[in-house]
Amino acid sequence: MNPVYHKWVLLGILTLTWGSSFILIKQGLVVYTPTEVGALRLCVAGLALVFFGVRSFRHIPKKLMPWVVAGGGMGNFIPMFLFPLAQERVSSSMAGILDSLVPMFILLFGFLFFGIKSRMGQVVGAVIGFVGAAMLMGVDADGGKSDVFHSLLIILATAFYGMNGLIINRYLSGIPSFKLSAAVFTIWFGPSLIILGFTGFFSTFTGTAAQWQGLGYVTILGLVGTALAMILFYKLLQLTSALFASMVTYLIPIVAVMWGVLDGERLGWSHALGGTLILMGVYLIQRQPSRKRERPIMLPHGASEHVNDKPSQRHNPAGSRG
Repeated sequence: MNPVYHKWVLLGILTLTWGSSFILIKQGLVVYTPTEVGALRLCVAGLALVFFGVRSFRHIPKKLMPWVVAGGGMGNFIPMFLFPLAQERVSSSMAGILDSLVPMFILLFGFLFFGIKSRMGQVVGAVIGFVGAAMLMGVDADGGKSDVFHSLLIILATAFYGMNGLIINRYLSGIPSFKLSAAVFTIWFGPSLIILGFTGFFSTFTGTAAQWQGLGYVTILGLVGTALAMILFYKLLQLTSALFASMVTYLIPIVAVMWGVLDGERLGWSHALGGTLILMGVYLIQRQPSRKRERPIMLPHGASEHVNDKPSQRHNPAGSRG
């Protein structure tokens, strides 16, 4: 395939994959509890990558293993439970829009904990984005009061994604993305399986049509929305640049909203305005300065990296999504 078309095809597939994660979580919750959905998703992804993960450990220095565990917990474990918990009361459309806050937390935590300086335009973008998030939590589609607590769970998940991205950037950027992600899912496969056992899943699963259907949704979520999406994102970074790959941040909410509308979810003007403000904030954060110099790029799905103007000189971060 022509490289120009190839990168756009990858971007489109990745957008559809990550953008569809929220509706798959919603469908899984019809049958299973939030804890079961999160644990099943992680178990499926872990089973898919455990073979590669075991072989990847020898490529990771022992002194970096604590950061691998910590980053994986914040970026690939905890959010997998927070999103299903939140989507008990928050629509998949709003979950997809709020997920775009990740670059803003990368900016905030980078300044607070990693000494990364920000441009004034980025600070303004972060403020605008958080104003948009506040609007989304203020009212629901029918004009009533929304469930702020469950919306905050999604925002907490995006905060974990942001911290994971900074850990990868600071400590783990020398490890190839696929090996790092495979190792992370292998590490957290065991705890996920234990949690799934404590939920009573294995004793209550009787093979009804509804249970198989729900399991199918979660399996797609784990294989496609988690394991395969990571591989595609890594490939996209190899073919293009972080700047091009970061376009997925703007496209994921569109797909999430489309699925939500098709599923009967209602969106009000407050959601449209709030979502627009968030995407405007993301744009200001990721907009490049006119002077050519090394600069931070805020990536989606719990990843970030520093690149300069030559695409060949870049790190390959790992990440995972909603």
